[in-house]
Amino acid sequence: MKIKKLHISYQNDTLVDIAFDINTSLALVGQSGSGKSLSLKALLGMLPDGMKIQLEFESPFELSNGKTLAFVPQNPFTALSPLTKISKQFFASDAKMRELFEKVGLDYELSKRFPPELSGGQLQRVIIAMALSSDPRLLLLDEPTTALDPKNREVIIELLKDLQKKMGFKMLFVTHDMKSASDLCEDICVIKNGKVVEYGALSKVLNQPKEEYTKVLISSNFSNREFRI
Repeated sequence: MKIKKLHISYQNDTLVDIAFDINTSLALVGQSGSGKSLSLKALLGMLPDGMKIQLEFESPFELSNGKTLAFVPQNPFTALSPLTKISKQFFASDAKMRELFEKVGLDYELSKRFPPELSGGQLQRVIIAMALSSDPRLLLLDEPTTALDPKNREVIIELLKDLQKKMGFKMLFVTHDMKSASDLCEDICVIKNGKVVEYGALSKVLNQPKEEYTKVLISSNFSNREFRI
């Protein structure tokens, strides 16, 4: 699918003006304030009041949040109500919930627990299962490994890769973490101040970055911290 134009503005100011293709998996990478999270919110229809969006795309499916699009947030600890059992927050049939728990490698009995009773890695698997309950064509991921320790980060990355192979959805992975991007995605789009500065096969960009901005992102990273330059 092609995002031919994603333009976000507020009053007379352009905040984001980018375009990219999502062949299988694309990492949208940039520093804090680059526009990557704003772009994700725009695709989800979650822009703050007053912001305007122009979206032109070419895709075999419509971009419909909740039907063709699904979202995995950054922090699994705040994504669910801590006072409600997981099964009561999972809007799918019991059979579908069992199927998805199996796909993400969780014991179905965990659905009867409250979120604080699960580990971060388990909670993120629950969130992924919930996102996949609508059989999405495009999975939008907002730094889904940032709140996890390195071991669980690797497990979740491998799980997403395996699920994509089995279920055939495309992925847009918004991150500042070049290590996670390199482990998960085939292509990369580097943005700065709402503009694309480098785009292409992720392995090529990592090995032969053209822009100084990209070089700084790479050298600053393969860490879990956010940064500014």
